[in-house]
Amino acid sequence: MAETDFPTALRDLRNTLRRITEVTDIEKLKAQVVELSDMAVAPDLWDDQANAQRVTSQLSHRQTELERLERLETRIDDVEMMVEMAREEGDDEVLDDAVREVASIHKALESLEITTLLSGEYDEYDAVMTIRSGAGGVDAADFAEMLLRMYTRWAERRGWNVKVLDTSYAEEAGLKSATIEINAPYAFGTLSVEAGTHRLVRISPFDNQGRRQTSFAAVEIIPLLEGTESIDIDENDLKIDVFRSSGPGGQSVNTTDSAVRITHLPTGTVVSMQNEKSQIQNRAAAMRVLQSRLLVLKKAEESAEKKALAGDIKASWGDQIRSYVLHPYQMVKDLRTEHEVGNTQSVLDGDIDGFIDTGIRWRNETAAEDD
Repeated sequence: MAETDFPTALRDLRNTLRRITEVTDIEKLKAQVVELSDMAVAPDLWDDQANAQRVTSQLSHRQTELERLERLETRIDDVEMMVEMAREEGDDEVLDDAVREVASIHKALESLEITTLLSGEYDEYDAVMTIRSGAGGVDAADFAEMLLRMYTRWAERRGWNVKVLDTSYAEEAGLKSATIEINAPYAFGTLSVEAGTHRLVRISPFDNQGRRQTSFAAVEIIPLLEGTESIDIDENDLKIDVFRSSGPGGQSVNTTDSAVRITHLPTGTVVSMQNEKSQIQNRAAAMRVLQSRLLVLKKAEESAEKKALAGDIKASWGDQIRSYVLHPYQMVKDLRTEHEVGNTQSVLDGDIDGFIDTGIRWRNETAAEDD
């Protein structure tokens, strides 16, 4: 960037930030932080633990959002001052630093602008992701484990908290299924575009003849709903099984029957948890996820939007959203947006922001066209 480009670049950054703050309604956001802060210091807050968790979680989310906006405004002011000082002193090294900072701010604003597109009923909530192996045998199970690693690394890069709720290991290698909880503002809205069938094409490391194998895995995303939005569940409608938690190859993680599987008989919804230390903790975690799934199912049926919320994901040919080709060429391509990346290893290491951002934009454009 030439030195004379700075005024235009800084003006563009300020205009983008202004648009974002207008959409976000920063004054309303500040009022929410004040209101939630007052609620958080109430002496009787923890008399109702579910409500206390809701209040503290919402406060944390709102504060993070507000601080992010204010920090970007400060960064733009700082880089403007940096440029002025560098010009006065003829310091090209500082100007180079300013170029890098402008690029960094631009990237942060792009990410924040994507968040303004997340206006769905559940978008700001935490997310529960379930990955299931599909057609393709042991390669599919291995692919499911690759996807778990990819999403975990992506979340960790963002500083988002990831908690493994349940893992079911395949006999030879990989995972039959895995369920994780992702705690962050707008986790569900951000990740919801990842729901669907993912396809992997590669030379199978499990085929002694070195043949090319196509395998599938399904990704399901649901919002982790707050306790205040719980749905009544009749205990008589539940089938609860306890079993011993196990690791890869069937090795015991502990020597007690602490894992829990809850089946909601009327809907056939099954939730398993085994990563907490006690049966009580696993049951509580399973009930929380079951509550979320049943409430999403209920609201989806009422609004005829079941496929939009969770979808009937078969993990085979048909409803694919993304293809990961490792042979005979290297390419990861989203089949909805046409976004593609040739560095497959980078994607599998968690560099999927491009796919998510284009997916969110595609979804909003598609919704606008439908309206």
